[in-house]
Amino acid sequence: MPAGGFCKLPNGSVVVALSLPSPAGDGTSVRFLVHAANRARALTRLRNLGLRAVYLRGNAEPPTPDEVTAVLHHPDGLLWRAEQGAAPDLWRPVRALLRSARPA
Repeated sequence: MPAGGFCKLPNGSVVVALSLPSPAGDGTSVRFLVHAANRARALTRLRNLGLRAVYLRGNAEPPTPDEVTAVLHHPDGLLWRAEQGAAPDLWRPVRALLRSARPA
């Protein structure tokens, strides 16, 4: 089951963070960050990318202040990185993940 959470910003928008299985199907977990006007729109943005079974139930893993800063400073407002224990990757735009998930 995906874990995630959200935080509401002072201007009324939200940042949603979700940990999902990688679309590449390699068994790893991927952390997605989405900045949107509300939670429903944030989840819709992920669903429109092909991640169809995306739901946010509860607020178990809200975004950290560093994650909020990262997504607010990105022009697309949609980032991801692989979760690998002690040394996580840098944040990347979603286009990079979708390109690597498509078969050649």
